[in-house]
Amino acid sequence: MQKSSTYVKERIKSYIKEEDELKPFSGNSIKLILKEKENIDVSRRVIAKYREELNIPSSSKRKRYL
Repeated sequence: MQKSSTYVKERIKSYIKEEDELKPFSGNSIKLILKEKENIDVSRRVIAKYREELNIPSSSKRKRYL
């Protein structure tokens, strides 16, 4: 099923907002979550592109260390 890029970006943003700060989702993890929960099939590169457009840092930069 086709979804708009705006919808996909909102879903990415919501999943990142809910993630564990000690173990943030990678692009591939977000890809799998979107496929399983939303039936949205996008590439990891599209996830990275949308994340950058939303000014969300990579998983390694979002990680919180103790």
